[in-house]
Amino acid sequence: MIYSFHALQGQNEGLCQAPVCMSKSDIGCIGIIFNYFAICMYERTYLKQVKSRIEEPRQFIQVILGPRQVSKTTMINQLLSQLSISYVYESADAITATNPVWLMQVWETARLKLKASGASEYLLVIDEIQKIDNWSEVIKQQWDKDTREKVNIKVILLGSSRLLIQKGLTESLAGRFETFYLGHWSFDEMEAAFGWSVEQYIYFGGYPGSASLINDEERWKSYIKDALIETSISKDILMLTRMHKPALLKRLFELGCLYSGQILSYTKIIGQLQDAGNTTTLANYLKLLSDSGLLGGLGKYAGSVIRQRSSSPKFQVYNNALLTSQDHETYSTAIVNPKLWGKLVESSIGAHLLNHSISERYNLHYWREGNNEVDFILEKGDKVIGLEVKSGTSVDNEGMGVFNEKFHPDKILLVGTGGISYEEFLKINPKDLLL
Repeated sequence: MIYSFHALQGQNEGLCQAPVCMSKSDIGCIGIIFNYFAICMYERTYLKQVKSRIEEPRQFIQVILGPRQVSKTTMINQLLSQLSISYVYESADAITATNPVWLMQVWETARLKLKASGASEYLLVIDEIQKIDNWSEVIKQQWDKDTREKVNIKVILLGSSRLLIQKGLTESLAGRFETFYLGHWSFDEMEAAFGWSVEQYIYFGGYPGSASLINDEERWKSYIKDALIETSISKDILMLTRMHKPALLKRLFELGCLYSGQILSYTKIIGQLQDAGNTTTLANYLKLLSDSGLLGGLGKYAGSVIRQRSSSPKFQVYNNALLTSQDHETYSTAIVNPKLWGKLVESSIGAHLLNHSISERYNLHYWREGNNEVDFILEKGDKVIGLEVKSGTSVDNEGMGVFNEKFHPDKILLVGTGGISYEEFLKINPKDLLL
């Protein structure tokens, strides 16, 4: 017997309307279908903010940035279904990079449709904008032309390469745009959309598209590695950035995931990587990985910008799935291994802080002096917060005491044993700590 499923009716009508066929006995297909619906129906908090700005009078280009597979396009589909304004949606995914004329044609189409409809405004949405050469100059020309001629076309741009998007924005579109950064899904979101426990989130991370695969871990790991990691590195970095040693970038990513939550000097990194070049090359490659939402390198907090920049990085993945998908351990073995689980808990807290550091615009560091260490330092303006993660039975931490004496932070927090539970902390927006 064949069944056909459609999205729920009502306010979300128009979303995910393609019928999906399955056999009654195909449990895997059932999981995928419900996962598909959950992603389509769940509304991230960013949606209301973007909708509010689009409903305002035309003033700025709205730019939505974020890693792959965090539901940027899904959010836009939700937005379009809720707006009364007519729109054109186009994606540069299948367009050759050397074809900036395509952007002009898309824009002209929007102008013609606006004129033909007699409407007072129109919305133009362009996805994967970073794939078009010289896109920012073309956008600037067309936007300024509409401004001069009082053509009321509002614009949303989406991109998965934060580095290339921001470069184009700062070089050509100064004063003409606002940005939204959509980070990886939080525990709060994965729990609400899929009913995940905090343990599932710590191990499987926050990729909504992979939620239906977690009962088949081998398949889940293959999906994360092939469809997310490899695609992000190949399409968002290697195809769009000139690079002399692409194999080195991949090995740096693998090493960084393996040591997520740990501090490694660049000298040690060079020692573990063949043909590693110099520290400048590694630092640049690490920044590319960070700008793609894969792997970051936290600098040491020292109250000195120069010392921060010259410090050894503390590797931190943006999503724990990037770490666990490359490990031979399974969920069932990891959760009963205190040392490994402690590492995953700290990495999950770090990923939570790192993702929000972009959208909430605060700096994230670590601190270490001799044998004394503090896991994470949040800094915004003149406010400083020290944060330590403990997953074992001991709550002793001399490092926090030394840090407190030396820098007098506004707050010191303990997450885990003896402090706020990591489940509760993963539901907090870190910006609230800085208030």
